[in-house]
Amino acid sequence: MRFVADLHIHSKYSRATSREMSPESIWKWAQLKGVNVVGTGDFTHPGWLNELREKLEPAGNGLFTLKDDYRTAEVPDSCRAEPFFLLSAEISCIYSKGGRTRKIHSIVFVPDFADAARLNAVLSGIGNLRADGRPILGLDAKELLKMVLDVSTDAMLVPAHAWTPHFSVFGAMSGFDSLEECFEELTPHIHAIETGLSSDPQMNRRLSRLDGITLISNSDAHSPAKIGREANIFDTDLSYGAIMEAVRTKKGLLGTIEFFPEEGKYHYDGHRLCGVSLSPRETIEHDYLCPVCGRRVTVGVMHRVEELADRQEGFSPPGLPGFHSLIPLPEIISETLKVGVNSKKVNNEYLKVLSSLGNEFEILMETPLEDIGRAGSPLLMEAVSRVRTGRIHIAPGFDGEYGRIRIFEKVEREEIKGQKMLF
Repeated sequence: MRFVADLHIHSKYSRATSREMSPESIWKWAQLKGVNVVGTGDFTHPGWLNELREKLEPAGNGLFTLKDDYRTAEVPDSCRAEPFFLLSAEISCIYSKGGRTRKIHSIVFVPDFADAARLNAVLSGIGNLRADGRPILGLDAKELLKMVLDVSTDAMLVPAHAWTPHFSVFGAMSGFDSLEECFEELTPHIHAIETGLSSDPQMNRRLSRLDGITLISNSDAHSPAKIGREANIFDTDLSYGAIMEAVRTKKGLLGTIEFFPEEGKYHYDGHRLCGVSLSPRETIEHDYLCPVCGRRVTVGVMHRVEELADRQEGFSPPGLPGFHSLIPLPEIISETLKVGVNSKKVNNEYLKVLSSLGNEFEILMETPLEDIGRAGSPLLMEAVSRVRTGRIHIAPGFDGEYGRIRIFEKVEREEIKGQKMLF
């Protein structure tokens, strides 16, 4: 069965996360987006785990469904589906190793509440799990992996957003140069990494040492509308075991849905406070210092990949899962209407198009362009066409600032509007 899974999100118990991140809201937005399996996030938080136990019920396949009493959110008939939940959590490990402070984030997956409770019992002896949905623990990432393996042979740990400068296994500020440096003799138990918003599979394939590693992508959503901004496309049985087996072996993983990596917050190097964005070459020319204030710049993902890569840019070994680079539909609509992405006008148009055509992923990847033009506008039809073919303009993100995407130049917009009037 072909389905889409977003396995890394956060709950309302995580810092800087929307209060709308409840099981009910996640259930609703998974349908609007076209996500069939969604991670619960944050099962390490006692309050969230209790809420999950109250509102979810086992589906008999290692996944969970929302109980009928909580299915009150309105969903357009065109988008109605049965989203499943998979127990997941992100854990932040901060510790010293090799003479440096390491800050490594990992995603953990477990098949049932009993395993989640067992892991929580162990972790609660190390740090306060109630302080944040993504707990910060003074724990070696290797030791966390060992604890996960001890909890259940079916549990899995995946390094999260593996290239983010400050909090990842390969991060320029606090990471390692290889998985082996981080996980040592337990490295064979690392089957996958999450590529993160600022990199895509093409960039990761430049490292031959990752050839045996599955590349997965998830949204890391902190609000419901961000669910599915990155995701995975599977063709397996719809079960926890089948999903984890595909992550281990790549068999059954058809590909991923990606941000354009330039849109990610850490694609380029730079210094946000000075508004300085630099390519890797420019950073080297400036000796890694901000040309405005003289402080060290934040080295981004593109630069870090370049440092560790042993293959040329564009290398693509045969037989690996593919990927689709997309822009979220609300952002596309925002540009066509020339209003803010969070405006009521964009939300109304978004729901109108979904009601006519189906969920967001169907519209972005499968719906005939002519149908999009009829349900939305010729400008929306052309915008989706350009996203599908990568004909867009992006000012890369840097030092915590998202990249700025532009689909149309002003002259192009007026030409398309003129064609519409002529027609």
